[in-house]
Parts: sequence; structure tokens; C-alpha cells
Amino acid sequence: MAALVGAIGLLPWLSRTDPALTVLKARSADRDPTPETLRAIRDQLGLDDGPPALLGRWLGGLLHGDAGTSWVSGGQVLPGVVQALGASLLLMSGALVVAAGTVAAVCARTLRLGSRGRLAARGPGGTASAVLAALPEFLVASVLASVIGVQLGWLPALGWYGPQWMVLPSLALGLPAGAILGRMLDDLLPGAFAEPWALAAAARGVPPRSVARQAVRRCVPGLLPNLGLFVVGLTGGSVAVEQIFDIPGLGRLTLQAALAQDLPVLQTGTLALVLVAALAGVLARLSARLLIGPALRDGALHSLHRPGPTAPRALPLLYGALLAAVIGFGLPRDALALDTLARLRAPSLAHPFGTDALGRDVLARVSHGALTTLGIALAVSAAALVAGLLLGLLPRLSGPLVDTVAAVPPVLAGLLVAGIAGSGPWTPAFAVGVVAWSPLAAHTSSLLRQERATTHLAATRALGAGRWYLLWHELLPAVLSPVARHALLRLPGIALSLAALGFLGLGAQPPSPEWGLLLAENQPYAERAPWAVLFPAAVLALLGALAVTAAGGVRLPRRRKRPESPAGPPGERVMPPRRQRNSPDALLAPVPTSVSTSPAEER
Repeated sequence: MAALVGAIGLLPWLSRTDPALTVLKARSADRDPTPETLRAIRDQLGLDDGPPALLGRWLGGLLHGDAGTSWVSGGQVLPGVVQALGASLLLMSGALVVAAGTVAAVCARTLRLGSRGRLAARGPGGTASAVLAALPEFLVASVLASVIGVQLGWLPALGWYGPQWMVLPSLALGLPAGAILGRMLDDLLPGAFAEPWALAAAARGVPPRSVARQAVRRCVPGLLPNLGLFVVGLTGGSVAVEQIFDIPGLGRLTLQAALAQDLPVLQTGTLALVLVAALAGVLARLSARLLIGPALRDGALHSLHRPGPTAPRALPLLYGALLAAVIGFGLPRDALALDTLARLRAPSLAHPFGTDALGRDVLARVSHGALTTLGIALAVSAAALVAGLLLGLLPRLSGPLVDTVAAVPPVLAGLLVAGIAGSGPWTPAFAVGVVAWSPLAAHTSSLLRQERATTHLAATRALGAGRWYLLWHELLPAVLSPVARHALLRLPGIALSLAALGFLGLGAQPPSPEWGLLLAENQPYAERAPWAVLFPAAVLALLGALAVTAAGGVRLPRRRKRPESPAGPPGERVMPPRRQRNSPDALLAPVPTSVSTSPAEER
């Protein structure tokens, strides 16, 4: 936390810009930056004293309950941050309610079949939840605000004045988060239903509702650390949603302070986010221990991740073929060709996805943007997976790091990285990679904690297995598969975060055809030309469906061959196969042989 606050205090000097000029532009964009005006701002703020002196004065006042005054507005910082934190926490609570309902809808089918012992009849699914998890929050917020809030007028779309103003932003935040959590819970439930207690409960006639409730209770501890990260992300990372609905939350306040280099507000807001993250992490770990009970201490758990055969599923091949067809069909087209006479044209044979506000072909821009967006997103996801696994194996080291890194919004991380390394094509990749490993590390640590308390691990240890054998042959195989599926589930979000940071000026600039840029550039024309937004969003959702379904493996179903009836000469009776000599039955019964009898002998 000290390193993070110190880096924020160095942000104006790391970005190699004049802090006085940035503050002047934030106060009044019309004033001329004369040397006298800039000198007055430096003297007023004490910028010539250097970062250590400024940070020391801020910390000294913070110990006495005074976070200083804003460099832009001149008001007290602490009351404004507390008010913004209250709005963000209220929005977060509404989003968690929506997320809980979404989780219940995603897992309803698995719970119904598993509680009745018919989980083997469950076919491959999850496409709807994958599409929902892949949709960006600001796109969901824009659609809800324009359709439900403006066109239909059912709910207010702007402002923060009462419970009615919470509904739409809570839906925009809770639906994607609930889809991701629901997919993670649905991945754990089959292992819980296969445990001995569930089989015994079904055999004794325990009501299916009770079995389903206990299965959820068994799987929730593995998700609580990620739930804590979602709480932090919904509190400070919902910058786009707060801007669209004009909500005075902490994420929006922190972003505005970062852009204006208002250090007292930025440092106090970041400190509040870190404290919320630490509190959420501690509560998540305590709740996990309370839910599991003494089984975690006594090593009496069963593994939820038993290796099994891959279920037949051809959906990844279908989604991959569709995505490849879209990209291949648009690559021969020019993504930068302008045609002002064909602005916002509807889809046609000449332009299957329509055109944007500058007359450029949307299909061409989607196809060309896929090459860079998907390539960098795959590289960042792979690096985040490796870092998450390695740091998750060291929970005492990664726990505080996860809580601190999770409190940093991606936009703020992008600003810090850009200030240190400068803007460039790899700046968004490095900024997203800095924070993308934290949910994977939390997931790894949570699963590892439960896997260490399993009975089969205690038995393997009692047989003389060492630490390295247990790590490579027992722990890693049980943890790697669910964490890899989690990483695939976050692949579309990483792709969108990369392009969103590029749109903010921290990476690739327009007219680059990145997917996030396409959505952000065409968002103002969503009512007049909805195809300019819907088609890029549909391709992004297709990527999410491909990532989620491919996480379960790809295997084409095979035809089952009917067993052929044994044939033989008439009158010959085929006896059952010989019993094994070392089986107990072989000692109690004679070995049967094939004999040939006539009809008279049979009678």
C-alpha cells in the first residue's frame, strides 16, 4: 500500500508533464498558461518542494483526520471521498443482488439435475452465460440507458437521487459479474454432487432441495476470494458505468483526479479502495473457514476436481468456424477507406455489417482489429495465468498483493504505467497484465487450501510421498484445470480492457481498428445506426462463447456400436467367460467350459 501511494504521489513527475499546467487546465481550460500564472499555482500548491515533502504533508494531515484540500476545486478532500465511497458501496450492494440472481439462473439446471442424481444427462451448455460474461459493462449500460431509460421511459437513466436510479446501473454491473461467478460455481458443482455425502443423502431419500443447498455450501468457499475481488471491482472499477449514468461514485472521482493530477483526491481515493479491498479479503477468508468448518483443519475433504473423460461437445468447433469465417471474409477489405457518402449505411451485400460514422466498412474494421486485439489478449491471458498459478501457490505472499492490486482500477494502472514507460502499443498490455493475474491467484490459493485438506492427499503423504511429488502429481493437476477455465472466461474482458485503454490515449490511437475503439467510437450513434455497435459486440460475445465452451474440452460424439450377438454352430451353447483364478469367486465355483449338447441331451 505504501508503494502504491508513493507511486501515485510521483505520477505528475513520472508523466514528464508540468503539474501546474495540468491543474490549470483542470481548473479553467480558457485561461492562458502564462509563466506568472503557473508560478502562482506552484507556490500555492508547494510543487517546488518535491514529491517527498508533498507526500509527508498529506500523511501528516491524514493522521489527524485531514486529507488536505483539492488542487482543482479547493474543497476538503475527505468529505468528498467519503460521500463518493458511500455512493459506490450502495451501487455495489445493488449489483451484488443482481449478480446473485444471475448466478442462480446460470446454475439452476446443474443444481436440479445434480440433486436428483441425473447429472450424467446434462449436455454441454453455458453459451448464454458465456455471451453475457463477454459483454462489456459500458455497452450493457448504454443499451439499458438508451432503451429502457430514454426510449421506453420505464426507469430514470441519469442521476443519483433514490432507489429507482439504482436499478439500471446495478443491472449493468451485476449481469456480467454474475455470469462469470455463475460459470465458476457451475464448474465446481459436479464434483460436489459426486462426493460420498451427496450419494448417501440421495440414497436415504433426502429432499433434492436440501442436497442442492448443501452442494452450494460446499462449493462457495472456493469462490469467496473471487467474490471479494468482485466487490472491490464493483466499488472502484465501475468507472464507465458511473460516467454513463452520471453517478458520483469513487471510481469516477478517482479517474477525474488522475486525469487532472489532483494528488490529494487521488491518493485518498486509492487509499479508501485499498482499505475496502483488505476488508473484503479478510472477510472472504474468515467466511471460507467458517463454511468449511473443522474439515479444513482435520484434512477430511474430498477433491472437487477429479479427472474425468471429456464430454462430447462440438460447439467450440462451430463457434471457432464462425469467428474464423467473419475474420477471413473481412480481411480482404480496406479497414481505413473513407466514404463520406456512405455514412451509417445499413447492412447490405456491399457492406454486410454496415458502415460507421465516417463511411468505413464495419466488417473490415472488425476483421483487421481481431488480429492485434486477440493476439495481445491471448499473450496477456497466458502471462496472467502463469503469474496467477505461481503466486497462488504462495498464498502468504500473494494474499496482500492480491488485495492491493485488486483495488487499483485498470484505468489508474494504465495511467501509472504510461507515466513510467510512456504511451505506446504495449502500454495497455502491460497495464492490464499488472492487474489481470490477481483473480487467478486468488482462485488458485482458495482451491489449493481445500485440496491440501483432502483425504487422498493425506493418504498419499502417509505412503511416503514428498512435497515435490504432492505438488506435481496431486495439487497442480487438481488446480490447473479450473484456473485455466477461469482464465479463458476472462479472455474477452481482457481484450476489451486493452482496447479501452487505447481509446483513452494510453496505447493505439484512432483510426486503429481495435474492438474497444469500435464500440466506443460508434456508441454515440447506437440509436441511429445500431448495427455499428451490435455487430462488434456480437463478435466479442462469439469470442466469449468460444472461450467458455472450449474450456471444457473439444471432442466429437461417437456413434455407439451395438454389441454383436455371439454366433456359433447350431446346438453349441456359449458359456460365460472364465473367471479369474485370483478372484474370490474362482475358489467357490468351478470353471465353466463350453460344451456341445444335442437337443435330446438338453431335454
